[in-house]
Amino acid sequence: MNKKAEFNPNMNRRDFLTGATAFVGSMLLAPNFAFAAQKKPKEIIVRAWGGAWGDALKAGVADGFSAATDINVRLDFTEDNEIKPKIWAAVDQGRVPPIHVNWDTTTNATISALRGVTVDLSDLPNLKGLLPLAKPVGLEGYPIVNTYAYVYVCAYRPEAFPEGPPASWKVLIDPKFKGRIALYDDGIGFNPVAVIVGGGKLEDIPDNMEPGYEFYRKLKENKPLLGEDADFTNWFQNGEIDVACTISVNARAAKQNGINVAWTVPAEGCKVDTDGLWVPKGLPSNEEYWAKQFVNFALTKDAQQKWCALLGLPPVYPGIQPPADLVGDVSYPTKPEDFQKLLRIPSKVLVENQPKWFSKFNEIFQG
Repeated sequence: MNKKAEFNPNMNRRDFLTGATAFVGSMLLAPNFAFAAQKKPKEIIVRAWGGAWGDALKAGVADGFSAATDINVRLDFTEDNEIKPKIWAAVDQGRVPPIHVNWDTTTNATISALRGVTVDLSDLPNLKGLLPLAKPVGLEGYPIVNTYAYVYVCAYRPEAFPEGPPASWKVLIDPKFKGRIALYDDGIGFNPVAVIVGGGKLEDIPDNMEPGYEFYRKLKENKPLLGEDADFTNWFQNGEIDVACTISVNARAAKQNGINVAWTVPAEGCKVDTDGLWVPKGLPSNEEYWAKQFVNFALTKDAQQKWCALLGLPPVYPGIQPPADLVGDVSYPTKPEDFQKLLRIPSKVLVENQPKWFSKFNEIFQG
């Protein structure tokens, strides 16, 4: 999945860089790390999503890390599913992997962790005190570190819904919106929802996905636009769509660009998920060390606050207040009750079944 949207975070960069060096000694590296013994590479390469996502990572984490360490951080915007086989092949063949840190969906990262290509991050000092959300479920140690949560919301143009936000995802099959609805091009974020809106239950997943597939067959008749993150922002900006299933970051970015976009959680619920950071095996020892320190830096309070505020997503560092525009927002869960309308699918279920769901989605919509 390519998480792309457009907004400019420059106003936040100066404040971040001003304070970055002040806390590096206490927060970037703990005393038990051999700071001076590890030769610094000229740069580390971090695979990232582009647009608003990459801008946020640069301003919230990469710029501060570079200011504190004099190591340049180069963001590699290769698609996450494209970089994965390249990393696997490098590890299998004993070659140096093409990147130092992978910013990845937890599901994809779990697949790589189960394959054994990830470095254990359990010794990072800044893991201490994080919310339980940071710990990958069903995996030993920390082959990945989850960094925040996000929700695939129902985003819409208020002008198209004068009576109020969509109450049900069934709006996607309303002929009135034919050709003016949008989903991700593999169905990510919507597959579990499709089962429920199609008449199934959460407990049916993954053993009976047919209600969802039947809903997709009806939805195909409504000619949805299928794309990636940047597409949603552009479609809303150009007035090409009225309603979509997309990550809240994209809708918020469009709104910050002056587009009249809102979002909601319909009656059937919305999928909530996490992303994380991981380091591939096979790096030279000093480069692995500094790659791990980039992850460690990303878990500091300051980096979490700035990075996640730019994204508009709840961080794993406790006690950080939401951005002013997201206080009480359905897309920014912080308490147990906030998750009651959200659908959480175990990572193991996603790892074992999501490729099949993607394949079926493509078969229905592109067959």
